[in-house]
Amino acid sequence: MTHPLSVAVLGPGGTGGLLAALLSRSGHRVLCLAGAETAEKLRRDGITVRSPQFGAFTAAVDADTELCAPVDVCLVTVKHTALDAALTRVPPAVLGDALLVPLLNGVEHPATLRGRYRPDRVAPAVIRVESTRVAPGVIEHGSPFTEIDLAGDTVPRARLEALAALLTECGTTAAVAGDESAALWAKMAFLAPFALLTTRYGVPLGTARTRHRAELEALVAETAAVGRACGAPADPVRALARYDAFPPAAKSSMQRDAEAGRPLELDAIGGALLRAAERHGVPVPVARRLVRELREAGY
Repeated sequence: MTHPLSVAVLGPGGTGGLLAALLSRSGHRVLCLAGAETAEKLRRDGITVRSPQFGAFTAAVDADTELCAPVDVCLVTVKHTALDAALTRVPPAVLGDALLVPLLNGVEHPATLRGRYRPDRVAPAVIRVESTRVAPGVIEHGSPFTEIDLAGDTVPRARLEALAALLTECGTTAAVAGDESAALWAKMAFLAPFALLTTRYGVPLGTARTRHRAELEALVAETAAVGRACGAPADPVRALARYDAFPPAAKSSMQRDAEAGRPLELDAIGGALLRAAERHGVPVPVARRLVRELREAGY
């Protein structure tokens, strides 16, 4: 094993809880940052994971409401809607030289984080996984993969490579992406059409890709055009093929949030897409209509 590290996980939910448990099981010191009740439960009971990829296991973790001592890495795994409040748990002076690795949807959060923490230590990452917190400290991981792309144009490459090796050793498939914008927009190009369409119509992907095929194709084309304008390569044909290969019952995290009555990441995904389109003069009529209709529905 590589030298054990000290890793803080801000937001031990579906994604953060899974990574925290995998890191702890591999021998790293893990500190979960959460509310007082959740922190107490995690200290007492650890994190239990049920997963077809990793098996069923419980891992011990430390937990607190705020970062009080330096760590090597801090994973930010909260939703956009909770980001501002959650960041108060990570004082910049305490974080110091640690890598700050946000695994958030969208493309605008790196600038926000670099305004608060050391810009050359903010390493945006993209994760592809289906993982849900069904109760505090209980994680159900459903996808047969857990893939992470690490980026950060101003972060020392050696630190990114070391973190990728560590995450791979824990069981994920992790790699360093060549370009930060390309990595973030590659995720956005898949996520935005999936999230907007399934949430707007309240249907799983299998229904969305058949009953609303024309809108899906238009959304994929629009998002790809915006991504290209932002300097990120895009392949609409490949994107559509990925949708067609997904299980028909698949739901987006935004749709699950809508069903549960939780706040949606509509602005971080749909809003960010519209703002980027506006900056670059790219027409996105279908995306604009769906975002408007979701907002009019109260989301």
